[in-house]
Amino acid sequence: MNSILHFIEDNQTRYLDELKTFLSIPSVSTNPQNKSDMEKCAHWLSDHLKNIGLDHIQIFPTEGHPIVYGDWLHAPGKPTVLIYGHYDVQPPEPIELWTSPPFEATIRDGNLYARGASDDKGQVFIHLKAIEAYLKNAGKLPINIKFIIEGEEEIGSDHLEPFIKTHKELLKTNLVLISDTSMFAKGIPSVCYSLRGLSYMQIDLVGPGKDLHSGSYGGSVHNPIQALTEIVAQLHDKNGRITIPGFYNDVRKLTKEERNAFKKLPWSDKKFAKDLNVKVLYGEKGFTTLERLWARPTLECNGIWGGFTGEGAKTVLPSKASAKISMRLVPDQDPDKIAKLFEKHIRKITPKSVHITVKNLHGGHPAITPIDSPGVRAAVAALEKGFGKKPLYQREGGSIPIVVQFKQLLGADTVLLGFGLPDENAHAPNEFIFLDNFFGGIRTVAHFYNEFPNYISKK
Repeated sequence: MNSILHFIEDNQTRYLDELKTFLSIPSVSTNPQNKSDMEKCAHWLSDHLKNIGLDHIQIFPTEGHPIVYGDWLHAPGKPTVLIYGHYDVQPPEPIELWTSPPFEATIRDGNLYARGASDDKGQVFIHLKAIEAYLKNAGKLPINIKFIIEGEEEIGSDHLEPFIKTHKELLKTNLVLISDTSMFAKGIPSVCYSLRGLSYMQIDLVGPGKDLHSGSYGGSVHNPIQALTEIVAQLHDKNGRITIPGFYNDVRKLTKEERNAFKKLPWSDKKFAKDLNVKVLYGEKGFTTLERLWARPTLECNGIWGGFTGEGAKTVLPSKASAKISMRLVPDQDPDKIAKLFEKHIRKITPKSVHITVKNLHGGHPAITPIDSPGVRAAVAALEKGFGKKPLYQREGGSIPIVVQFKQLLGADTVLLGFGLPDENAHAPNEFIFLDNFFGGIRTVAHFYNEFPNYISKK
């Protein structure tokens, strides 16, 4: 192991040069003008997988952007880990807000700035360099490795689930490992073991058959905007609790161990509120802020519109009003069940003075990997060796649908071993990766490959 760690230390400059080349390819998946760049990036990855010593490298075309696969399967009797990542990036706009060009990776103050530096090219590259260190020094890996790196994560991964269904045998694994998340904070290594799910709905209200003059008709019909705001206002009680009957029936409670793990995190409500520029925090009564962010379901109005919103005045009583509502879900809530409960409740509280349409736009299941599972225990051991301090446990309030799909389709748990930071500007100008985390990440995943067989044998 020492020779591998020395190799990682000795090759840091080369790693950064290669990563800069990877980051220079504008692989923006949502923009049709970047289609050739997506192809170029997939081939760059394919070549790099070959150069570091992986086998069976293939570029699988899809109706969208290609999926890159490679493996190393020469460790008989040892477990297999499937590493998932993505090479597509968010659009860089607005360009004028970048301090340095988004596709010209630049180092400033210990950070590497570029689009994709953290989300997710930099974190994918962490694994490539750890694998290279093993194969160049030991000539082998302590586990079997499979890679699947897609090009559509930033636009919904529409073609990934069909690919997994078609290639179940190819992707068969003991564990999925994803590095596309953040640590709790700088200097605080952490393992994320749970993600919230999602139920995303739209409400459309129609009152009169056309927009009306508010002077001539105001006071005679129910304004759809008013009716909509009255509906939305009824979705929480005075304690911040969601009022949909049955909404909390399947919510898995936090264990005592999890609550104690949360308490160990260096968290400040006061600092959190200050950073968000709000005077006070809000949420479900009876739970801490971290519990509300990670382990309790939520309901938020994401957008509301109707009537006249332009410059100046137009005294209109609108015909229509709409709202988009998202509900973040926790284990063991089911998005389809929640969507049905939501629609039933909304229809019940909608006044007869308006007509309502409820649309289920999108849903995703929550995910959780037990903290005493082999993968999480191995990640904890690896992080401690990679960063020199005992890591903490955290959940994540957002959603990564592919985690649930891996469990449903491959029967494999996922470990989220991320090396980003919460303030790394992912999806925003001046995205960066903290270089201490980048190199610490390479050391950590090298240790993880070595540690995982020890824990899976104790399962």
